[in-house]
Amino acid sequence: MAIRPIVTYPDKVLEQRCAPVEVVDDEIRKLLDDMAETMYAAPGIGLAAIQVGVAKRVVVIDIEDVEHSTGPMEFVNPEIVEREGEVWFEEGCLSVPGITEEVQRAARVTVRALDRNGKPFELKADGLLAVCCQHEFDHLEGVLFIDRISRLKRKMALRGYDPAAKYPTRAPAI
Repeated sequence: MAIRPIVTYPDKVLEQRCAPVEVVDDEIRKLLDDMAETMYAAPGIGLAAIQVGVAKRVVVIDIEDVEHSTGPMEFVNPEIVEREGEVWFEEGCLSVPGITEEVQRAARVTVRALDRNGKPFELKADGLLAVCCQHEFDHLEGVLFIDRISRLKRKMALRGYDPAAKYPTRAPAI
């Protein structure tokens, strides 16, 4: 496993729509392993492949406390097939270090994806996991959480933005 550099805003790479994974093979499994290592080192609770410069539809998430982690959840070609309710959540992002903002999301989602062996699965999520799935899957479409807030709030949030800043601890880095 290797820790990869995280791409930060305003890098145009983050605006790319990611390509579907055709075959879940050793290359994709290595990417999943590297992404998990990178996410934990950051530290964060989610990471999309585009955040390490790979335009593939691959995501890792681990919302458990680092001491109580059962390992990362891995999603290949994920899609949200159902959304319910509404919730406001303070989000941050490893690709927009130092910035947090309240974002409106669905309170519950149903996700379909492939696992690291190419086997399809479905997951129903709520709370932090639902928010994290939506945040990470947005990355696969070239959308950042700051794209989901008003232009005025974005302008104020990005005033003094430093891409080299470390992530603050008041909200989870998704």
